[in-house]
Amino acid sequence: MVSAIRFRATVAAVVTCALVLVTGSTPAWADVGDRAAREELRRYLSTHPGGTPINDNEISYGDGAFVVTLRAPVGTYGVADCPQGWYCFYDRPSYGYPRGRLSDCGRQSLSTWDWQFRVESAHYNLASGSVSFYYHGTWLFDVGAANRVRSDASPYRNWANYVDRRC
Repeated sequence: MVSAIRFRATVAAVVTCALVLVTGSTPAWADVGDRAAREELRRYLSTHPGGTPINDNEISYGDGAFVVTLRAPVGTYGVADCPQGWYCFYDRPSYGYPRGRLSDCGRQSLSTWDWQFRVESAHYNLASGSVSFYYHGTWLFDVGAANRVRSDASPYRNWANYVDRRC
């Protein structure tokens, strides 16, 4: 009797392993996150057309001049995480996503990228220079090599519609 139970348990284990190998080891729900990310990307592009998806989390505009990242990488919430060689502005205080990033010098209208009136925090991750944020012709605040972060653009949250980077 004991050997029959061991035999059935062994057969059940072998069949289970075979089924996992044949059907794949990924659970059926694993694609849910990917689908949600693709849907978020689709929704963003439907309201902000003209971009080219880089992956399921980033969209490039103007042949890479402006890049939007939809979601923060795991473990970076509330952390200034602008990639080297860019200056970034965030849709929420304390570096909350989505995040836009630019690197060009000179004055640019954020409306070109449909990012006007959205800046709530900023991070400058370039070796030199600075960028000023403006409401039309009125200076609001700066970030630059000497003062890299502004975790809260208050009292000017959602005012900026131009940036001017001095290289």
